[in-house]
Amino acid sequence: MYTGQLGMESPVLRARCPVQEQRARWERKRARTARELLETERRYQEQLGLVATYFVGILRAKGTLRPPERQALFGSWELIYSASQELLPYLEGGHWGQGLEGFCPHLELYTQFAANAEKSRTTLQEQLKKSKRFRRFVRLQEGRPEFGGLQLQDLLPLPLQRLQQYENLVVSLAENTSPNSPDHQQLTRAARLISETAQRVHTMGQKQKNDQHLRRVQALLSGRQAKGLTSGRWFLRQGWLLVVPPSGKPRPRMFFLFSDVLLMAKPRPALHLLQRGTFICRALYPMAQCQLHKVFGHSGGPCGGLLNLSFPREKLLLMSTDQEELVHWYHSLTLAISQKN
Repeated sequence: MYTGQLGMESPVLRARCPVQEQRARWERKRARTARELLETERRYQEQLGLVATYFVGILRAKGTLRPPERQALFGSWELIYSASQELLPYLEGGHWGQGLEGFCPHLELYTQFAANAEKSRTTLQEQLKKSKRFRRFVRLQEGRPEFGGLQLQDLLPLPLQRLQQYENLVVSLAENTSPNSPDHQQLTRAARLISETAQRVHTMGQKQKNDQHLRRVQALLSGRQAKGLTSGRWFLRQGWLLVVPPSGKPRPRMFFLFSDVLLMAKPRPALHLLQRGTFICRALYPMAQCQLHKVFGHSGGPCGGLLNLSFPREKLLLMSTDQEELVHWYHSLTLAISQKN
């Protein structure tokens, strides 16, 4: 009888094992994620505090920077530090859902911080360049052992880096929390709000990088025709390519590819001393009207290749002696064409 009962029960036990094993895996991952969130929050708060104390606080007390410059440099840093100070006790007490849900109203501080990121970088560069007093102060503070060799420019992006960590960790925590857990709904809401904020910040960062590219390209273009050429566009790629004419030798030209147009330019003559290193715009090709074909360069060899770009009123045959460069151009041009069709 005893053996028979074991034989009857074992299929039931076997059927339960996969579910129990899955639950155990979820619980282990949840525990690891929670521990990582707690440990990294402690370190994050420590670094926020170092900057708040040794930079923001002392600069305010000494008046080394005027208030507008200090605000431009650090933005909402101290408020972000306070938000972390509110969150950490909840994490240390194991109140993940309550703590993270209460933290979410502070996410707007991260959006504000991201919006100010470019201004913060330029303010730091300008003040280090023009203020000997500020430069000496920054070097002195960075030399403190508490900073472990980190420079102020390394620390300023910290909140934005932490926001990405919040997204990864809180989403993982929510996904590995049982629906029957009392804090499941709180964690799910927090994960959604943090992910939405991280996406907004990412979009802002992409726009800031694009704006930097546009300003740089605009500075390279000279002449009346160049004014406003980059305004409102998305930069994709630039580089030298050889334009192959129907007859004669290939001519090197600088190409700037944007999301909607391909700009061809040639260098200013060396005699133009004030505009040396700039380019004259020679043609602007709309990508919505472009048909692209590889003429040569399919083999992946080292010999480069040719790209054929057809427009309603003109055809361009572009050559590169660098196969890898040609492949990059082909993919970038394909992307620009697909976005316009």
